Amino acid sequence: MRTRLTEILDVEHPVMLAGMGGVSYAELVAAVSEAGGFGCIGASTMGHPQLVEEMAAVRERTAKPYGVDLLTAAPQDFEAKIADIAKGGATVYVAGLGVPRDVVDLCHELNLLVVNMCGKVRHAIAAVEAGCDIVVAQGTEAGGHTGTVATLALVPQIVDAVGDRIPVVAAGGIFDGRGLAAALTLGADGIWVGTRFIATPEAHAVPGYKDALLGLAEDGTVVTRAYTGKTCRVVRNAYTEAFDRDGGQPEPFPYQVLKSMEEGANHLGGGPDTPGVDPEREFMPAGQGAGAIDELVPAATLVQRFVDEAEAALVRAGSPT
Repeated sequence: MRTRLTEILDVEHPVMLAGMGGVSYAELVAAVSEAGGFGCIGASTMGHPQLVEEMAAVRERTAKPYGVDLLTAAPQDFEAKIADIAKGGATVYVAGLGVPRDVVDLCHELNLLVVNMCGKVRHAIAAVEAGCDIVVAQGTEAGGHTGTVATLALVPQIVDAVGDRIPVVAAGGIFDGRGLAAALTLGADGIWVGTRFIATPEAHAVPGYKDALLGLAEDGTVVTRAYTGKTCRVVRNAYTEAFDRDGGQPEPFPYQVLKSMEEGANHLGGGPDTPGVDPEREFMPAGQGAGAIDELVPAATLVQRFVDEAEAALVRAGSPT
C-alpha cells in the first residue's frame, strides 16, 4: 500500500509505530520496521547511554528505516540528542509536546526528517511554518499525552490546512485496518498506532500492563493529570480515581512525573521484571481503542493485518449498495 508517507519514509506500508516512552524499545521498533512499517523508539524515559544502546539494538535487528521520539517539553540537551539520533542511523526525529523550532534546521542538516505531533489545527500550521516534514493529527482518543478534539473531526481539518504541503498522519483510537481505511478516506497519508502495539510479545512493559489492556472495556480509560501534570489518557485505576476525588491539583510537568514516581505509581521505562508495580495504581497510557484488544499478536502480524483489513474495507466502501 503506497502513499505519500511511504514514499517520504521509504517504507512499504503507511503504518507508523508510536514512539511510546517505556514501551517502544528496540525489539518492537525493529519488528515493525522489518515488517514494512515504520518503527519509532520512545526515548522520553531514556538517558544518553540507553538511547545509544537501543539504537544499536535496532540496527542489529534490521537495516530498514526507523525513528526516535523525544518530548520537546522535557528538559534536555536537544542538540546533543539530535546528533545521537543521526549517528545511530535513525532517519526521523519525532517531536511531542511542542513544535521543535530550535532544532529543525539541525535535523535537516543531519538528513533527519522532522515529524510533529499535533492536537489542533494551529499546531499543524505552526509545525509546517517551522519546517517540519510530516505532522501527526492526534485525536483525543489516543493514549498518552493528548488533546481534546476527536480524531474524526481533527484529521480532515488538519488535512485541509496543511495536507497540500506535507503528509498528514492520523492517530487516536486506531486499532485495526478499518481505522487505516478511514484515515485514508479522510485524506491522511497513513496512521500512527500506539496502544495496539503494546499488546504484542515484543513490547517492553511493566508487569500487568499488557494484561490490563486485554481486559479493558471501551470506557476503561480516563484523561488525567495525575501522572505527568499534563493531560494524559491512561487506564483508569485507583490512583486516577483518588487524584480526581482529592481535587486533582498536579505539580507542573515534569515535577508531577517525579511525584507519581515517588509515590510508587509510575515505573515507566521498567520491564516485565520491575518490582513494586501495582496494576491498580500504575501509570499505563492507553487509548480508547484498547477495548477492542483481546489477544497478544506479534508486531509483524499486526502490520500486515492493518494493510489487509484496510484494503478489504476500502473495497467494501467502494462497492455498490
